[in-house]
Amino acid sequence: MKMRMLAAIAVLVSAAVHLRLWLDGFRSIHMVGPAFMLNAVAGVVIAVLLVVWRRHWLPPLLALGFGVATLGAFVTSATVGLYGVHETWSGFYVLAAAVSEVVAIVVVLAILAREYRLRSGVPLRQRVVVRGHH
Repeated sequence: MKMRMLAAIAVLVSAAVHLRLWLDGFRSIHMVGPAFMLNAVAGVVIAVLLVVWRRHWLPPLLALGFGVATLGAFVTSATVGLYGVHETWSGFYVLAAAVSEVVAIVVVLAILAREYRLRSGVPLRQRVVVRGHH
C-alpha cells in the first residue's frame, strides 16, 4: 500500500503542476490548454483509484500511462515542439512535474511487477526459516 500511496502522490504532484500552469495562462494555448486541464483531472482520478481500488492492475496501469504520456509530451515539447509550444528544462514547475512523473513511472513499474509475481505464484523473496532443536 505504501508504494501505491507514493505513486498517487507523484501523480497528484504532476496534476497540480499542470493545473497551476493552466491557471497561469496555458489555458489559452490551443490544444495544450485543454490537455493541461485533462492532465489535472485525470491525475486526481488516477491517484484516487490507486489508493481506493487496491489489488487490481488497472489503476497502476493508468498511472503508468499517465506518467509516460505526460513526460513524453514534455520531452517532445522541449525537443521538437508540441502544437507550437517549445518548452525548456528549467524552472521549478518543469522540474517538479518531470521528477514526479519519473517517480510515478518507476514506482508503478515496481507495483505491477510485484502484483504480477503475486498473481503468478512466484514468491517475492525466498525465506529460509531455521528452527532450533529443543
